[in-house]
Amino acid sequence: MILRLQQLQIRILRASRRSWRQIFLSCFLTLVVSFSCLLLLGTPSALAGINDDNFDGNVFLLYGGNASLVPPRVAFVDSLKGDKPTFLVFYVDDSSDCKQQAIVVSQLQAFYGRAADFVPIDVDSIPVQSNFTPTEPGYYYEGLVPQTVLLNQKGEVVFNQKGTVAFEKVDDVFREVFNLLPRSESVELKRRSVNEFNTELAK
Repeated sequence: MILRLQQLQIRILRASRRSWRQIFLSCFLTLVVSFSCLLLLGTPSALAGINDDNFDGNVFLLYGGNASLVPPRVAFVDSLKGDKPTFLVFYVDDSSDCKQQAIVVSQLQAFYGRAADFVPIDVDSIPVQSNFTPTEPGYYYEGLVPQTVLLNQKGEVVFNQKGTVAFEKVDDVFREVFNLLPRSESVELKRRSVNEFNTELAK
């Protein structure tokens, strides 16, 4: 009789231990699920695309398909010391216009990248000061993005436009700088895409 009573007590103890474990595990799982839901609800959407002003990375890498522009091969100061034209592009990574302009810049570099220095400037990297010298990118920046500036071999500004600019418009200026035939008198340049995404956007 005493043996049966002890066995019964042991069974009751084991059952109570199991129930405490089950209660603890269920509470723990409830806390984990609740915390995960709070994290998911409180996290802003990371979706971004070419037609919005959301940040999703460097515009030249993602939309231009062009890693050679990030960072530029030549610093602006060094470009001015050389004998090549300098093509400045002022941009920010969270602008739909800059994302679209990155495609045009990459296409232009495919044709003129060896004959001219392409220097993209993230405007967030321009120091805040009242005066700049002509050897500093801030001297040419006019407060809006994208902004495209082309300096000829003498360092003179021959093209300066804010907003998105068509490939053909900049191509015409490059042709003048290099003393090439106008488009109407020469073979049309065939645009070359850099990656699948760029091919889709260039059409």
